[in-house]
Amino acid sequence: MVDFVEYQTRTADTAIYPGQGQIMGLAYVGLGLGESGEVQGKIKKVLRDDGGVISDEKRAAIAKELGDMLWYVSQTATELGLSLEQVAADNLAKLASRQERGVIGGDGDER
Repeated sequence: MVDFVEYQTRTADTAIYPGQGQIMGLAYVGLGLGESGEVQGKIKKVLRDDGGVISDEKRAAIAKELGDMLWYVSQTATELGLSLEQVAADNLAKLASRQERGVIGGDGDER
């Protein structure tokens, strides 16, 4: 298993893109978050073409796209000087707070 600290360190080892450490680097990896569209497309095709049944092959293909997304999330955090581990911990705390206050559903970032 890989934890967030190790993952973020190891993704940095494979990060080759223009403008690293500058706004151009942030823009590059931010645009890479469009990989989420690849995940969405594969899921959409499971619904359209496969009657909503996810085969092992489709699951593996979606997993690969999720991995690409995670790489871009990790590098976006790195470009912002953030720890992916802290981002994850903060997100869990935010969700727990919303659940305790009964506002896990609904909309708005500051609920």
